[in-house]
Amino acid sequence: MKDVAERANVSVSTVSYVLNDSGPVAQDRRNRVLDAIRLLDYSPNESARSLKRRSASTIAMVVPDLTNQFFAMVTEGVQRAASAVNVLVVLVVPDAIELPEENYAKLLRSQRVDGVIYLSGTGSMPESIYDLAKSGPVVLVDEQIPGRDLPAIVCDSRRGAREVATHVLDQGHRRIAVIGGPPALWTAQQRLAGYREAIAGAGIDPDSVPVHAGDYRQESGRAAATQILSGPAGERPTALLCANDLMAIGAIDCLRNNGLRVPEDMSVVGFDDLPISALLTPRLTSVRQPAHDMGFRAANVLFNLLEGNDVDTSGTLPAIVKIRESVGPPCR
Repeated sequence: MKDVAERANVSVSTVSYVLNDSGPVAQDRRNRVLDAIRLLDYSPNESARSLKRRSASTIAMVVPDLTNQFFAMVTEGVQRAASAVNVLVVLVVPDAIELPEENYAKLLRSQRVDGVIYLSGTGSMPESIYDLAKSGPVVLVDEQIPGRDLPAIVCDSRRGAREVATHVLDQGHRRIAVIGGPPALWTAQQRLAGYREAIAGAGIDPDSVPVHAGDYRQESGRAAATQILSGPAGERPTALLCANDLMAIGAIDCLRNNGLRVPEDMSVVGFDDLPISALLTPRLTSVRQPAHDMGFRAANVLFNLLEGNDVDTSGTLPAIVKIRESVGPPCR
């Protein structure tokens, strides 16, 4: 900035006014500053500027993996919010870099990111990530972690699960199985609780409904469906409640490989409403989470915290049931 000021024959504060649009500058002086910036190929130090104005220049986004479209859509929302305020997003995908959580926490600290948006794949948070919250804010998205008092932007998974299970029960299904998510994850617990509430409301003992734990990946849905089909044909469920779309897709693939039709022989529902879900045959009944909006809101909460603004540090977005052709009455 001193070099720019000398070249333009103005004060350093005048250069700052021009760069930040933070004070009055006569047009001829503004033009001289802009010419000097171009001639010197000057680029402001965003890290230094962010320290001065208590804002962000770089944030980190931690996601379990990007093979799940839902995670990618959340990340896109974060990126959209960040680009609107010229903030760089450092993407950390633990599965891709093959680093333990403790190690990538050290990596983030060495990069001196201003804050972190964290989407857990385990339902827990290592101490080293939590320690980052002592030097800069950490905002959770699509998750709440017991014992961690951190801002969180989530979807009303429990209500969405209850409503989609109610739709299945209204079709006449009474033999139901659940393919749930990782038991330690808050999202999986919320969805299972919603299913159980709907089942109990239909006069069925929820403890009588088998729950097969998956990991939100397609292969685990296929494996759970294989186990379900291993029982006697007359005792098989007529409907599967899957805690995300990828596991539902894996389950449908298993059913087809075993000569079963959806929904004629078995109805299937998912959760997340990924873009591919409306392209399947039959189209998948699912619960839509506003993934992009969740990422966008989490980023804006982070930015407001960095700037010291008063902001609601929690938020629950609505889930919307999308009824399609993968659910029908049970076969008689």
